[in-house]
Amino acid sequence: MKTIPHTQIAEPAVTCSTCAACCCQLEVMLITDTGVPERFIDTDDWGGEVMLRLDDGWCAALDRNTMMCTIYEKRPLICREFEMGAPECIEERQGISTAYR
Repeated sequence: MKTIPHTQIAEPAVTCSTCAACCCQLEVMLITDTGVPERFIDTDDWGGEVMLRLDDGWCAALDRNTMMCTIYEKRPLICREFEMGAPECIEERQGISTAYR
């Protein structure tokens, strides 16, 4: 557990086993070619390529049973750069309170 400065509220460490794939609800723009299979690619309102999200808002490449990426080796650049436990990750975790019951 790490303590958040100035608040004294303990926050659980983010690990693979405590990850709820919150980042997999974000819009992911495809800005480089990493080999994402066509079935996972959608076009946004401005004509750009993005990862397809299903009606539930989650990325189409996310396995709902394991909450792991099914195309991990070919995941988009943004997914590769989004670090587990980084400030952006913590912010997303806080935004999805229902993921941690």
